[in-house]
Amino acid sequence: MCTEIRTQRMAPHSGLAAASDTTIIDHERGGRRRRLGAELIGGGVDFRLSAPRCRHVNLILESEGGRLVPMERAGRGEFSAFVPGLRAGALYRFLLDDDRVPYPDPASRYQPEGPHGPSLVVDPTSYEWRDRAHAGVHLEGQVLYEAHIGTLTPEGTFLSAARELPGLAELGITTIEVMPVAEFPGRFGWGYDGVCLYAPSRLYGTPDDFRFFVDEAHRLGMGVILDVVYNHFGPDGCYVTRFSDSFFSKQKNEWGAQLNFDREGSQEVRTFFTENAAYWIDEFHLDGLRLDATQEIHDGSDPHIVTEIVQAARDAASPRTIVVFAEHEQQHSHFARSPDEGGKGIDAMWNDDFHHSAAVAATGHAEAYYSDTLGTPQELISAIRWGYLFQGQRYAWQNKNRGEPGLDLSGPNFVVYLENHDQVANSAFGRRLHQQTSPGRSRALTALLLLAPGTPLLFQGQEYDATTPFFYFADHGEELAALVSKGRAEMLGQFPSVRDEAVLHKLANPAAVDTFARSRLDPAERARNRHPLAFVRALLALRKSDVVFRSQRAERIHGAVLGPEAFLLRYMGELGDDRLVLVNLGRDLDVRHAAEPLIAPPRGRKWTYLLSSEAPEFGGSGTPPLDSYEHLRLHGHSTLVLTATPEDPA
Repeated sequence: MCTEIRTQRMAPHSGLAAASDTTIIDHERGGRRRRLGAELIGGGVDFRLSAPRCRHVNLILESEGGRLVPMERAGRGEFSAFVPGLRAGALYRFLLDDDRVPYPDPASRYQPEGPHGPSLVVDPTSYEWRDRAHAGVHLEGQVLYEAHIGTLTPEGTFLSAARELPGLAELGITTIEVMPVAEFPGRFGWGYDGVCLYAPSRLYGTPDDFRFFVDEAHRLGMGVILDVVYNHFGPDGCYVTRFSDSFFSKQKNEWGAQLNFDREGSQEVRTFFTENAAYWIDEFHLDGLRLDATQEIHDGSDPHIVTEIVQAARDAASPRTIVVFAEHEQQHSHFARSPDEGGKGIDAMWNDDFHHSAAVAATGHAEAYYSDTLGTPQELISAIRWGYLFQGQRYAWQNKNRGEPGLDLSGPNFVVYLENHDQVANSAFGRRLHQQTSPGRSRALTALLLLAPGTPLLFQGQEYDATTPFFYFADHGEELAALVSKGRAEMLGQFPSVRDEAVLHKLANPAAVDTFARSRLDPAERARNRHPLAFVRALLALRKSDVVFRSQRAERIHGAVLGPEAFLLRYMGELGDDRLVLVNLGRDLDVRHAAEPLIAPPRGRKWTYLLSSEAPEFGGSGTPPLDSYEHLRLHGHSTLVLTATPEDPA
């Protein structure tokens, strides 16, 4: 450890105050939680910055009148400074080389004025956690609820979102999946254009507000996982290139330049992201991560950066257990295998195939990326039993093969859903699935989803058939906003129906405040829409309490097609206590003459009702009595759940 006294004055044209004599301590990293950023240590604040592009760096303490603190080189392109007596709440930025404009910290923990403003020193130990008994979450048994903090409540804050947690816990939700909260520009957005990846957005509250949200979920017995974006930075407010030339490669991905995970200087980038994953898990007690669009994380290294991110997150959580999910459009199922098996160590992967087939079955529409699914009974049986429908065969929409073999993966390895943020918004008018089909079909598919062996996910408001749309929204400056709006229209243009001039003129403008406001949930609907809420509650209670459904053993499920839009799933129990799920998405069906052995109950048992989607308490029209000596008659647009019970003694 070395200490020296330096005096330096800001150039007159900078507009920042000159510094007085300042103690600079170039010390080791002992006591730091993370490698980069501002941390409270030993009666002051230790600043660590990676800036290999720079010759010299000055720390600007804006909350102290612009006091200037020269930083010392700390090796490997890093700079450090220790400011004794400085406390949490101090505002600061960095002045690089001969620049006249200072920049926020790329590893800032909070940006109270947004991504272009100064960074704020945060004390992560100031929050008093109440969750010492919380041991984390395991993959099995999870029911996910995807939430966007800005639209979950009228206030759109962490604290207001926390007030929704008791109702979700009572419903049967086990884990909240929060859409990205890392700081992004503007007044509203989805969060996938984050630029300050260590800083919870000031739009939603303070870092401690987010900690309270997580803590409250843990108090109620729920977990919280965070959606993180490790494939690109947003286009506005990203200053990492001012500090380093290594963050991006010359190759392009869907959003522009690829992040550099495997070329010269990549170790700096890899450290930034692995540390970020560990940071969220450690300092916010999160129960896992959802990695966005991992198909756009390009890395030829061994181990792959995704593997290192997953391991860093697990190490940060230990001894707690966490879950890590991945979105991967190409459906490379090896992501969900352990590194020892050549995988990436992901717990579960989002399954768009289930969604696409179910949506086609519900609506009859099969445009664009839906065009390779038919929505047939056999597709739905296969999606329930095997996960991905495309596991390496030809995918005509993209004119290439899609997926990898994954028949060995288990049910929980696939996250299944009827709605999520993308799929609701990827329509002309942001409509929910229940608004595009009949109430009966919607209930029937909801039952299929929530009793499936996969890991089910509900999108905010889905539990009570919210009628509020969910649009794509992003607040940018005029020029960038125009480009975003154009790009959004072009993306939706893959659907021929959207190219209708009458529809194009009605597309929501992503930059309009009204587009964001209309996407907010209406809290009054939860009280009004009691039938769908009661149905979801009953299904989740059955999923939790029933020994067969909660086992999530896809390998013990067999299916059979009963008609053009009807099928059954036989869940095999251990002792003859089977379950039979009968789904009919078409017209009434008489199965009196069905030559299908899966319909027959186990020896010495009979079928009795466990649940009917047509029960009046769920908004249905009623279910005829079940007589084992008579035929089954399946109402149109319904799901029946039967259990094998011992026959009455003769």
